[in-house]
Amino acid sequence: MRFLDSHVHMVSRTTDDYQRMAAAGVTAIIEPSFWQGQPRTEPGTFKDYFNTLIGFERFRASQFGIKHYCTIGLNPKEANNEKLAEAVIEMMPLYICKEGVVGIGEIGFDDQTRAEEKYLRLQAQLALEADLPIQIHTPHRDKKIGTIRTMDVLEDVGIDPAKVIIDHNNEETVKTVLDRGYWAAFTIYPHTKLGNERMVEILREYGAERIIVDSAADWGISDALAVPKTAALMKERGITLDRIEQVTYRNPLAAYGQSGQISEQDWEGSAGVNPAALFEGNTLLRGGMDVSTAMSQYLMIE
Repeated sequence: MRFLDSHVHMVSRTTDDYQRMAAAGVTAIIEPSFWQGQPRTEPGTFKDYFNTLIGFERFRASQFGIKHYCTIGLNPKEANNEKLAEAVIEMMPLYICKEGVVGIGEIGFDDQTRAEEKYLRLQAQLALEADLPIQIHTPHRDKKIGTIRTMDVLEDVGIDPAKVIIDHNNEETVKTVLDRGYWAAFTIYPHTKLGNERMVEILREYGAERIIVDSAADWGISDALAVPKTAALMKERGITLDRIEQVTYRNPLAAYGQSGQISEQDWEGSAGVNPAALFEGNTLLRGGMDVSTAMSQYLMIE
């Protein structure tokens, strides 16, 4: 099978992750802008981060035969630094129309403060003007209340629920998200949040329509292979291959395809991997490895 992991933070991962993902059938990924574990204090750090998402990380993924896309946004945690937030909002229009940017996100609530709602509204308005999908981060605390409040804000701005992917869902939020017409995405973590055993049961109960499975792998304890592993468990538990493909490939493609920036043709027409390719004069090759050795390793992956 082939997979589209629509929420994975590869700036925090290694080339080994890319190798394993390619071998497991991950064809394309979407990398949302997110909080990197420590508060950023200068607008320039966001500028460099956004440039990495649309530049080097896109190149790095291509060296493993994986198509890389991203969403651009101010995360809710850092929205509480209003001086910084204002500067980030000002620079966002420079990035959201770049090649490979498939939406605005991940945005939403963390502590559900006034400032978080202000910048959620501003970014939702920006998405509306640019006709882009929105990827929502639901809060870790008071998740159901925060999820409902998020949907209320988006609808007040005038956002079409069909253009919104609400992520980090669980059993407590999924019904109301689906009932209100949104895409419901689930991040699979090995020890916290939502495991793949629970995901199988959610799929049994709610079906596959507007359901998305992703990994949200990042700098914490997480798994870049969460999507293919969950697909394997689904198959083992008797879920049909068509339904598995729907939640791990077709649904995220349809949801983010509304951006006009992602299509199956992007990877089906790929010219393949060139391990000698350079980015800003640099290569991924290390330790004196020559091109022929590198190519043999890539062929082993395939």
